[in-house]
Amino acid sequence: KSISELARLTASAIQVLCSLERSPEVVNMASSDMLFNVDNGYLEGLVRGFRGGILAQTDYLNLTQCETLEDLKLHLQSTDYGNFLQNEAGPLTVAVVDDKLREKLVTEFTYFRNHSLPPLSQFFDFITYGYMIDNIILLITGTLHNRSISELLPKCHPLGQFEELGSLGIAQTAKDLYNAVLVDTPLALFFQECVSEQDLDELHIEIIRNTLYKAYLEAFFEFCQSIGGSTADMMLPILQFEADRRAFNITINSFGTELGKDDRAKLFPRCGRLYPDGLSRLAKADDYEQVRQVAECYAEYAQLFDGAGTGPGEKTLEDRFFEYEVKLNMNAFMNQFHFGVFYAYVKLKEQECRNIVWISECIAQQNRSKIDNYVPIF
Repeated sequence: KSISELARLTASAIQVLCSLERSPEVVNMASSDMLFNVDNGYLEGLVRGFRGGILAQTDYLNLTQCETLEDLKLHLQSTDYGNFLQNEAGPLTVAVVDDKLREKLVTEFTYFRNHSLPPLSQFFDFITYGYMIDNIILLITGTLHNRSISELLPKCHPLGQFEELGSLGIAQTAKDLYNAVLVDTPLALFFQECVSEQDLDELHIEIIRNTLYKAYLEAFFEFCQSIGGSTADMMLPILQFEADRRAFNITINSFGTELGKDDRAKLFPRCGRLYPDGLSRLAKADDYEQVRQVAECYAEYAQLFDGAGTGPGEKTLEDRFFEYEVKLNMNAFMNQFHFGVFYAYVKLKEQECRNIVWISECIAQQNRSKIDNYVPIF
């Protein structure tokens, strides 16, 4: 009897396993998790190793004790940055430190991108689109001020470089540049749908920037949704925060300008937690206090506004946003088998670069009273 009972239980277990194998949920889980390492395991392991090289609080404490930039250089040599400043023969300046920090980040990002396969390679493309927008806006602004494109190209962010960027040097007017962007760049779709040739004047340049970012964030959000799985779980909250941060900043910066409430509302990305009710209230806000009241309806944003100020010892709202962004990006490393770690690593390294440059500026200007006003990561 016991043998027959065991056989019956075994048969039942086999039937359950067979039904699970045919289950779409299990198939999707296998595709997103079990098979993730086939194409992406090496790069994910590598970026998690690089994450271990991000400066810790003890490193920042040592950097803030440096008396000169040469002292700062010596301490950075004991970290994962190594001898990245060793070939600088002349006097070390903050600009040189900034350039070398950015160059190191770009080298790492390029390695990831060059060894990736779709859809991870497409994910990397989306990361670069934000920098491409900044570069294109820089070129348009310079062209409107009659500056040569060839003079502006070296000032473009290297993560926003693309093959067609060099060909934009033949553009002599804003109209030529607009036509070149529509034809030759990865941003053509965003420009065609969001910006007209008549918008290319100095008054509309920030509106163009925010309109492009709106389209970019919404497209990135939809792309991460389409990937699904852990990538969507990690990336969607990050992109939602970025969309909401832009909505808050656009509203606050529009006070006292000619930007009307209807035009302001058109610039808000519609993929954040504020959509739709919060954005509707922001569009009607007349001052900073009304913006704060909107933020109070969202627990995480209420905390950011409550601790923000411009007085001595207070952190600005921008700094509070940066701190919350760091928290979200650190959380991305708490899960596995997703693309969010690559985005998070780039953003964390950017914040680290801002911290080092800030400390370098304080050392160079001998203004140690504000040297601790950086955004800690760990």
